[in-house]
Amino acid sequence: MTFKIIVTRDFEQMSRIAADIVIADIAARQAGSDEYVLGLATGNSPTGLYKHLAAAFNGGMIDPSRVRSFNLDEYVGLPGENAQQRALHPESYSYFMVRELFGLLDRPLAETSVPWGTLIEQDDLVEALERDTTAYEMQGTDQGKAIVIRDNANGTLGRIKRDVLDAYEAKIARSGGIALHIVGVGGRGHVAFHESGIPFKDNRMLLVKLDDSTVGNAVADGHFDSVEDSPRYAISMGAELVYQARSVVLVANGSRKTGPVAESVLGDVTPDVPISYGQDYVARGGDLVYVLDEAAAAGLLARRDEVEARGYEIVDKRQAE
Repeated sequence: MTFKIIVTRDFEQMSRIAADIVIADIAARQAGSDEYVLGLATGNSPTGLYKHLAAAFNGGMIDPSRVRSFNLDEYVGLPGENAQQRALHPESYSYFMVRELFGLLDRPLAETSVPWGTLIEQDDLVEALERDTTAYEMQGTDQGKAIVIRDNANGTLGRIKRDVLDAYEAKIARSGGIALHIVGVGGRGHVAFHESGIPFKDNRMLLVKLDDSTVGNAVADGHFDSVEDSPRYAISMGAELVYQARSVVLVANGSRKTGPVAESVLGDVTPDVPISYGQDYVARGGDLVYVLDEAAAAGLLARRDEVEARGYEIVDKRQAE
């Protein structure tokens, strides 16, 4: 069991230290293995990390041709006439990854995969949800809901379960599982689109009706012009699948993350704060590292004795060169 919490001065130091952890792990595994499977997140927090990671690939420190990647999530309902247009939309997570990492590489990764949310026509999904009410169950105690499609579902919902959700998890399994997963944290403690209140058990790949706060944050952060323009559904790994990786590196910056980060370490393990699942992950032998800027770490620093009493290590790098 290892749970290390690294506190940094600012975004740049956070990004460099987190990247060094990822690069070292890839290099160590590539020294004795043919391929490395890397889990990737979107959002602001990992963007600096990705620039350092691209430089390491391009500088020959690690070999991109022996790295296969799987992303956490993708929107359903982006504008576009077809899947290709939706995947190329500037706010799609496929486009984000090209802009922030894949397009920076001199040589490509062996393969990249993003959940196939752009294959789903949102109008068809909404129509199927209204028509086939016995083919699924809504799960969650808050506004964000998991749409759990039953095994015997047909039509649009059956295709989503079989060809999007189950197929993505099966592809991860065929790859041998994720060695290290880079994750961020949402403003209410969610990981990817595993929204606050969605149960952990058996929700490994999710079709999600998004929480209003998630939609609002996407608008506030400038990703969409208005709530009306923002997608209301997404495909996402759930916490149970995310934390199946051998190692998880969580990066978080800014005061919006202070509360959820502290709750995830010092509070109960609860779907109300999905990243709290990391406590169970560590207890089962997982290797978890939080790399935080000073603002995101403020709640933990204020209660450092409680953190360390749980057996978790805080490493303060703010004065390091």
